[in-house]
Amino acid sequence: MSKIKLPLLVTYWLSIIIAMALNIIPWAPPFLMAAPDWVLLTLIYWAIAAPETASVGKAWMVGLLVDVLTGQLLGQYALAYAVSVFLGVKQHKRIRHYPIIQQSLAVCIILLLARVLIFWTENINHQTMPINFWLSVLTGALVWPVVSLTLRKTRGL
Repeated sequence: MSKIKLPLLVTYWLSIIIAMALNIIPWAPPFLMAAPDWVLLTLIYWAIAAPETASVGKAWMVGLLVDVLTGQLLGQYALAYAVSVFLGVKQHKRIRHYPIIQQSLAVCIILLLARVLIFWTENINHQTMPINFWLSVLTGALVWPVVSLTLRKTRGL
């Protein structure tokens, strides 16, 4: 197992903290319905770009923090994030070489799987999900090129 460079680890955790801040910003109602899961997009980026920094355990821990931060059922984001990072790390060699549009499609599939897991855990409590619950998957795929390029630039600093 190779050693992880300290600056890369610091960049990883700073990007996660910034993504958590973006998740809890009080957006205007039209934007709130379509806001992507910034933390999950960041975790997917690190799983694809630097799989040695991303791990299922770190994703689980970040998911628990997001659960507490957003007041959701404890473990629902942890499960979704852990499964998503597992898929990202497992397929990182393939996804990394795709053009950015195909990467967006692969990320959309991972985001959709995460939303299905969150939907499943919400339905355990018999809560109904509005139709716009699924809109964040599309916006996440649309902003993926911006997230990917931004994190790539910060990783190079």
